[in-house]
Amino acid sequence: MIKIEAIVRPEKLEDVKDALSMINVHGITLYQVMGCGAQKGGTKNVRGHAVQVNLIPKIKFEIVVSDEEWARITIDAICNAAYTGEIGDGKIFSYDLDNAVRIRTREIGLEALN
Repeated sequence: MIKIEAIVRPEKLEDVKDALSMINVHGITLYQVMGCGAQKGGTKNVRGHAVQVNLIPKIKFEIVVSDEEWARITIDAICNAAYTGEIGDGKIFSYDLDNAVRIRTREIGLEALN
């Protein structure tokens, strides 16, 4: 099992959700997060005053897939949907999971994902 974490622009939320739905990935968790990277924030006008903002709103997706092939397909779908070509498009992280348990049925491993 592989966990995929993708951090994307808020305006790409629906595009990424639609792309995941098109490849039949429906088990997702979303978070509204804030962070900074290469963008390093910027200046924003608040009530007529320039304010330095270094934490930028983003959306974080968490997805667990069964194997490397599904991870590649899922990552490709996210990349295609979230791409603008500008700094701040986001990042994707993936890592192996040892186990998963469905609480209701106590199914373990891949059975817990379906």
